Amino acid sequence: MIMNPPIRKISGLGCAIALVAACLSPIFAFAQYAGQYQDRQKLSPVIPIRASAFDLQNVRLLDSRFKDNMERDGKWLLALSSKRLLHSWRVIAGIGSNAKPLGGWESLDCELRGHTMGHVLSGLSLMYASTGNEAYKNKADSLVTALAQCQEVLNQGGYLSAFPQHFIDRVIKGEGVWAPWYTLHKVMAGLTDAYLYTGNKQALEVVEKMSKWAYERLHNLSPEQLAVMERNEFGGMIEVAYNLYGITGNPEDKRLGELFYHHAVLDPLAQRQDKLAHLHANTQIPKIIGEARGYELTGDEKQHTIADFFWQTVIDHHTYATGGNSDNEHFFQPDQLSKHITAVTTETCNTYNMLKLTRHLFTWTGDVKYADYYERALYNHILGSQDPESGMFAYFMSFKPGLFKVYSTADNSFWCCVGTGFESQAKFAESIYFHDNKGVYVNLFIPSVLNWKEKGFKLKQENHYPEEASTHLTIEKAAGAMPLYIRYPSWATSGVSIKVNGKPAKVNTKPGSYIVLNRNWKTGDRIDISYPMSLHYIATNDDPNKAAIAYGPLVLAGEMGSEGLKEPVPFAKDQQDYVHYPVPESISSSLNTKGEKPGEWLKHTDDPLTFKTIGVTNKQITMIPYYKVSRGRYVIYWDLN
Repeated sequence: MIMNPPIRKISGLGCAIALVAACLSPIFAFAQYAGQYQDRQKLSPVIPIRASAFDLQNVRLLDSRFKDNMERDGKWLLALSSKRLLHSWRVIAGIGSNAKPLGGWESLDCELRGHTMGHVLSGLSLMYASTGNEAYKNKADSLVTALAQCQEVLNQGGYLSAFPQHFIDRVIKGEGVWAPWYTLHKVMAGLTDAYLYTGNKQALEVVEKMSKWAYERLHNLSPEQLAVMERNEFGGMIEVAYNLYGITGNPEDKRLGELFYHHAVLDPLAQRQDKLAHLHANTQIPKIIGEARGYELTGDEKQHTIADFFWQTVIDHHTYATGGNSDNEHFFQPDQLSKHITAVTTETCNTYNMLKLTRHLFTWTGDVKYADYYERALYNHILGSQDPESGMFAYFMSFKPGLFKVYSTADNSFWCCVGTGFESQAKFAESIYFHDNKGVYVNLFIPSVLNWKEKGFKLKQENHYPEEASTHLTIEKAAGAMPLYIRYPSWATSGVSIKVNGKPAKVNTKPGSYIVLNRNWKTGDRIDISYPMSLHYIATNDDPNKAAIAYGPLVLAGEMGSEGLKEPVPFAKDQQDYVHYPVPESISSSLNTKGEKPGEWLKHTDDPLTFKTIGVTNKQITMIPYYKVSRGRYVIYWDLN
């Protein structure tokens, strides 16, 4: 049952400032996320929606680290050779190709080949929506045309892949094969994104044929056969099937999603049981996203319970300080984080998918806890998973003291986290703002411009956040009376300062809520908001003396130099190439804090986000936000003595 938070009124400048009210009106429209691309879908949700997403085209990033990452991502997407991407597809279709094959997970002897095509289509489509640059749409269009040709030449009832169809026979029989449905999901999702974000109708035609083929292959299988097949990782097949159902209204698309319901994993969650230990984490999270999407379209409370219980369980019992989860790609026993500070923690795909799930849950409730988590994981994991020099992506974000971030290569890796990286770095604009029927949620403090065309409202957000713990909102185009719901982060325990047109407003609400400014806005009105940051520990949930250190929402990393790092470090063909890379004996993760709070022994330098230790180690340590670490060794979790 969705509960709404109570109202608390405060005074100042005639503004009504309150927590998000129970009377916020539900909104009934969406595409992949509630509120988006209403002209490209046939079905409306059957559940109340409290916070609708904006079309990605309605938000533009301004200069910041986020925009820098996005532009590096776009450069790589455009530089990737279309001929090389299409090579394995054309080989399977019997179409001539003289292109040099890609390497890594896209090599011709890799059973997962083809998955990157889906991610690239999604990435290009998201980049087009985020920037309006026609180069991204043109490349996506050309890839869709080439895939449509492969599908036509194959002439196998809509089947389309870079591997032969007998891989599907093998997975249905329970024979060894590396995740063919996982790969097909990526391609189907990429084609769906090409339709939603660029309007490419051919992409929709191709993916509808794929969906029909998949339905025909599976709908006559027995429950026992489906159970055998579902032991193999199948990615987001549930999600993409429901997404297509929302677009087409075709009941076969809905049924396809239902056929992938994995009883062994999902039934315990429906009964609110945490049996995640030892499960491959990123195999499971997409299943939950699919159930969340299904709930929006069906209203099935079982699907709601699965999504809600899973999210809360993972956050409370399986999530590290950075917002990531898993050790060596797997969940472990709940509340055992201190025993899993290893070289292969927090696979980036997991966080990418947890953010997708979080976005769904936020639209249902408007609950600030989802926005708080989103910021935490976005800054501490996703933003820092891209190398700022080369634009390459990380797979694991290692917590082993003294290790380093390991990045992909430009054409010889193509791990799953490279694929999701193409998408994550292209869609930073998607969760900054949401809206209800009345006003706008400001969830993230990322420099950007929102253009709510339907309301004739334009909002500009400028800041140097997080270097400065403040943000500035300017009404560039007013739409009369409207509430603005401004997130008051849970970490902002030092309070908040708000000024409207230079005059202070009193705030009585607490961190972990929304401040609501409700007034008759005029063009040129300005809101200045400051959330002073403070240092604090984030202890593991099973050992208070094993902790990360954070400044506001930012996890800090102790810089440990580059001793012993030799080329090709930090770049790797295999994501586990450096798991056993030697760590100098001089590197220590012990701090003699004697029970003192971090503000007592960690002091600011001239740089607002750089700190130095005082008296807790033999050698002074410099600490900086983890997202700023790129090529050196570091420590995240410390032993507090």
